[in-house]
Amino acid sequence: MIVVTGATGNVGRELVRILAGSDERVRVTATSRGIGPKDVPPGVRAVPADLTDAESLRPVFEGADAVFLQNGGASLGQIRPRDIVDAAKAGGVRRIVLLSSQGVATRPESPSHGQAVKAVEDAVREADAEWTVLRPGGFHSNALAWAASVRAERVVAAPFGDVGLPSVDPADIAGVAALALREPGHAGRIHELTGPAPTTPRERAEAIAAALGEPVRFVELTRQEARAQLPAILPEPVADTTLDILGTPTAAERRVTGEVERLLGRPALTFADWARRHVEAFR
Repeated sequence: MIVVTGATGNVGRELVRILAGSDERVRVTATSRGIGPKDVPPGVRAVPADLTDAESLRPVFEGADAVFLQNGGASLGQIRPRDIVDAAKAGGVRRIVLLSSQGVATRPESPSHGQAVKAVEDAVREADAEWTVLRPGGFHSNALAWAASVRAERVVAAPFGDVGLPSVDPADIAGVAALALREPGHAGRIHELTGPAPTTPRERAEAIAAALGEPVRFVELTRQEARAQLPAILPEPVADTTLDILGTPTAAERRVTGEVERLLGRPALTFADWARRHVEAFR
């Protein structure tokens, strides 16, 4: 049995879909307390639970062989990773696949992108279980932040319009997670996951326009303009580091790793692929 936490998120939802289409029997949990049968495919058990409450996870982990653990996302600073790992071990879990972040390696000094996520990694890696860590960079799905303005005005407004980063499709992260959960050969491995090529915000806006079949205007924000908007959706330290990554990425953050293609045996999905699959969000 496999438990998927964060099962309603961009990666978790895709992973549940993949596992539900396989021969595995999947039990699903999510950090959202409101998950229900309508949120998962037929045959998948939806169990409300909360990563910030490790005790709520104990009955979910009971009898599980493997767990996909997301790093807490917006609740990252509120979780107790060692308590979560202890709950998984008590339930009989022998394999943990962690959705971590590239920032552990590229921004180790950052309290949000580096240190807090590393604390979750450390708890998993020190557990008496097989572990695999997935370290993606930015997600293609981050472009959903533009959906409202594209729907209303056919406009994408973003800073650093010509700075390219190799964002990755959540479906590819889920595909790698499914392999690591079900197959041997991934224990003790860190997989750094990127898309197939860097794309800029301007290019991503063009890809959305192509998917819509309509023009989408790109408006470049200054860093200050973008910074003024981000506190509404991100805590200040997270906003500052995010802008540093978007505007002045390190060489490691610009690098295409090729891990998705190596592991899945096919090219990583492009941003244009993602835009076509999710075009309804922008109509």
